[in-house]
Amino acid sequence: MRYPETKGFEAILEKARSCLERDLPFVIYRKPGEIHVQGVFQSNDTLHTSKDFTERGFVFAPFDSAEKVVLIQPDEIWEGTYETEQSKVPRDIVLDESDQETHIKLVKSGIKEIEKGKLQKVVLSRKTQVPITKPPIKIFKTLLDKYPNAFGYFFHHPKVGTWCGATPETLLKVKGNKLQTMSLAATLPYVEHEKPKWGTKEIEEQQMVSEYIGDKLAHAMEYLEVDEAESVKAGKLWHLRSELRGVMFPNLKVGEVIRALHPTPAVCGIPTDEAQKFIQLNENYKRTFYTGFLGELNLRSQGELSLYVNLRCMELEEDKAFIFVGGGITEASDPESEWLETQNKSKTMLGIL
Repeated sequence: MRYPETKGFEAILEKARSCLERDLPFVIYRKPGEIHVQGVFQSNDTLHTSKDFTERGFVFAPFDSAEKVVLIQPDEIWEGTYETEQSKVPRDIVLDESDQETHIKLVKSGIKEIEKGKLQKVVLSRKTQVPITKPPIKIFKTLLDKYPNAFGYFFHHPKVGTWCGATPETLLKVKGNKLQTMSLAATLPYVEHEKPKWGTKEIEEQQMVSEYIGDKLAHAMEYLEVDEAESVKAGKLWHLRSELRGVMFPNLKVGEVIRALHPTPAVCGIPTDEAQKFIQLNENYKRTFYTGFLGELNLRSQGELSLYVNLRCMELEEDKAFIFVGGGITEASDPESEWLETQNKSKTMLGIL
């Protein structure tokens, strides 16, 4: 088994630049709250996929669970350290209002579907395009500086695309038979020196997600405990989060757990299948890897996974970036407020650019 080579942070960035120039697959990333930056580099442009999550490498999975999960083979693994630098306060971010009418209409159609009784919750999103002037590697470095408590990554595969992001949400961590996940829902803008004031809509939405994840995992766990919801800050936003942890039954295949969790109610809805159908019929674009998942697969030892939901992310394409934002819709949702929530969320990636 190939172990990480210790390298300087600048050497890892230089290796990533070289891979971009030669169009070779790689990912560089940092886990939440850590100073270690990892690089996983593949030596050819073959498109590998994971069949049953027993492979070794770094996975990049789409939102649609019926599609294949991309795997970067770890031909080289580099590890270095990076101490976050003080990030500059961004200039006032100019927000694009052109999608407002379309998004509000989409939210209204989601609320109607919920009122019919087919859905309890559905997560609806949109995609916007903005120009970029920074080199991709510089975007990644800015992302590390601004969001030290997120999973920050930069991914490239010539047959898949170039993505980066700073996600606050863990999909799944497994080591041996111990499992950890989270329920993350509800959003409020961060106001300095003020605690978030959660309304009934946000509290019920988060509780709904926690209960649904608990039910989905029940068949796989010897025991499972769910923490009380707490307010957590992610950039300039507040969310409600509950940690879930427990012990899986012996001989359980981890693929079963991943399939039970993905897509989570926090990015899709409840019930999942109905919500996914509604999303695919009504959102006016294909999400591809937005709200999919990504992370380490058996990279350090067999049976050890560290996977994150692909939120607060963007796809880079030459001189433009595509930014994705969405929100959870329930019967209590207000379409105008949901629009404002997506505008607030878009500031995470716009602030990096």
